[in-house]
Amino acid sequence: MHCAACTLLIEETLKELPNVTRVHASLTRHQVIIEGDFINPPEVIAEELTKLVKIHGYTISVEKQERNAAWKDFTYALPIALLVITGFFVLQKAGLADLITASNVSYGTAFVIGLIASVSTCLAVVGGLVLSLSASSALEGGTWRTQAMFHAGRVGGFFLLGGAVGAIGNSLHLGFNANIVLGVIIALVMFILGVNLLDVFHFTKRLQFTLPKWISRHIVRGSRHDHYLAPVLVGAGTFFLPCGFTQSMQLYALTTGSFMRGALTMTAFALGTLPVLALLSFGTLNIAHKPWKGIFFKTAGIIVIALALLNLANALATAGIIAPLFNL
Repeated sequence: MHCAACTLLIEETLKELPNVTRVHASLTRHQVIIEGDFINPPEVIAEELTKLVKIHGYTISVEKQERNAAWKDFTYALPIALLVITGFFVLQKAGLADLITASNVSYGTAFVIGLIASVSTCLAVVGGLVLSLSASSALEGGTWRTQAMFHAGRVGGFFLLGGAVGAIGNSLHLGFNANIVLGVIIALVMFILGVNLLDVFHFTKRLQFTLPKWISRHIVRGSRHDHYLAPVLVGAGTFFLPCGFTQSMQLYALTTGSFMRGALTMTAFALGTLPVLALLSFGTLNIAHKPWKGIFFKTAGIIVIALALLNLANALATAGIIAPLFNL
């Protein structure tokens, strides 16, 4: 499990069983506690429960599994990530890609982070919501309409709610020092997310900030309703899911102090998640079952760490502590 969205998805999936009375998933322990009326031996129960969560990339076993850091994946992940980062530096220096700026929140940054989020935390929980919505409304028009409405609601919801966050930042009258502090916090959140994607240092999952589960639990349950507007509302509601990437972008939007800039920041992030999530919705993309998923996640983790360090350097440069990395 990569983040709190994973635990939420697992809990809500297993709670649907009629003989289950309580489910509690722990990210830090990589453990799920299930209580209920069971007849079969634990090994058989674990095998049956795995069938329910395997579509999302998870497996359940009775015995504690040995963690495999898969260091050999770095043989491929590191050069790929370095190639991407080098390309970014070249484009940034040439003024063709302005991902990191000194005074404004970069929509390019939000879009790139959206792309990365869509193949990690978002792919698990949002993909599960899409599949659940499709099953609920299959009798009323098929999955194409449902999924299209979901993605439209997600982009539109991120625009409106991102604008609201930006407006809140304006009402708080964030000063120069407050913006620098938020910039450092955003960098730290992204850094922890990147390290977690590497799936090497397990203790860092304890450092990941998440919202209370009850805030986002209603979003997951809403995907099971067959109301005509359910896909739109659930799509917009993903704004509140416990995804660290989304929360870092929400902090970005807060620092803008502007409805429009906050709205465009969150819209850029949502559009970044759209290509992969759309492939999952309308195709058969499921990275969780690909043999190269370890390389993919480690590559994404290295890129996120690089973006976090760049944002940290940008905040320190704005404070006058260090010289700007880019002087275009």
